[in-house]
Amino acid sequence: MKALCWQGVNKLSVEQVPDPELRNDQDVIVRLIAGTTCGSDLHLIGGYIPAMRSGDVIGHEFLGEVVETGSAVRRHKVGDRVVVASFVGCGRCWYCANDLWSLCDNTNTNPGIAQAMFGYESGGIFGYSHAMGGLRGSHAEYVRVPFADYGAFHVPEAVDDTSAMFVSDSVPTGWMGADLGGVKPGDVVAVWGCGAVGQMAARAAILLGAERVISIDRIPERLAMTEQHIGAETIDYTATDVAAELRERTGGRGPDVCIEAVGMEAHSDGPMHLYDQAKQQLRLQTDRPTAVRQAIHACRKGGTVFVLGVFAGAVDKFPLGAVINKGLTVRGAQQHGQRYIPMILERMAKGELSTAHLATHTVPLDEAPRAYDMFKHKTDGCVRAVIRPGT
Repeated sequence: MKALCWQGVNKLSVEQVPDPELRNDQDVIVRLIAGTTCGSDLHLIGGYIPAMRSGDVIGHEFLGEVVETGSAVRRHKVGDRVVVASFVGCGRCWYCANDLWSLCDNTNTNPGIAQAMFGYESGGIFGYSHAMGGLRGSHAEYVRVPFADYGAFHVPEAVDDTSAMFVSDSVPTGWMGADLGGVKPGDVVAVWGCGAVGQMAARAAILLGAERVISIDRIPERLAMTEQHIGAETIDYTATDVAAELRERTGGRGPDVCIEAVGMEAHSDGPMHLYDQAKQQLRLQTDRPTAVRQAIHACRKGGTVFVLGVFAGAVDKFPLGAVINKGLTVRGAQQHGQRYIPMILERMAKGELSTAHLATHTVPLDEAPRAYDMFKHKTDGCVRAVIRPGT
């Protein structure tokens, strides 16, 4: 079968790889219906995530049709249309039982790498390096889904393919940021980033009752999309001082909840960006925490900062003094998709949540490297590119 493979830093190619096979009785095999580019994949492609190997299949956000099931699978049958959570959970360990699915004890088959990096291993994730389990990714004609009764979900007929695909990762990630960030009725929420995850965090905050949601970005298409489809206010950070603007819009107090949805390659238009970028390129730090710093400084005293963006290791100039002296709560997580996906699908079927607008481009699998180049450089107004096996 064909699959999109990582071949080294900034090198992708579509290759023939062996078809996946059932490895245990809780697996299913799905035929890819649609997948999508994701900003966190750019960290892999750029060489910022360790433990990648030439030939690894990337991709983690996808929708598929079940074509084969293991003997112990009870909730799925051949022909089912399913959306699959990007993180794999066993459904049995302490973390899964407590709805902390991305922290599963049993799905990362290379725990030593993550233990060395983070102190403990995370759960396994599709197509995201051997530090995260070495699972083959979803940009392929067929995908093996472990523990499918817990990680794959039937899609209601009322939800179209493109909309459902984003429920694999972007929507539950954004929803988690608003939920675990503690957004409540009457809050003012600021969201850094107007990509798919940032837009979904903003929409979740609105649905959870926030009085005002303010999203921050610099890309005109993403800012316009956030206003039109999400209903949030926006700030173009290249046109104003973000901290001053947020104070002005909140009566001098600052947002109650600040959600960072940018990640380890954050951009800014100030001199700190050049500093961060130089240190990252020299591998003196693994991540650029520009948006995290800004969120911490902008958040009101006693407020909450939730970090949704992907970070791999160490950052420089972290404003710990601001955290302590402002009495902030700082949280972060990789998405606990299984916790949110059923609820999200129900809301989508009722028309409360829309995602189809995120798909600005569609390409066949053969053209996936071009899609990632377009997505990375934000050309032709690309917010997300949908990858389909035979389109």
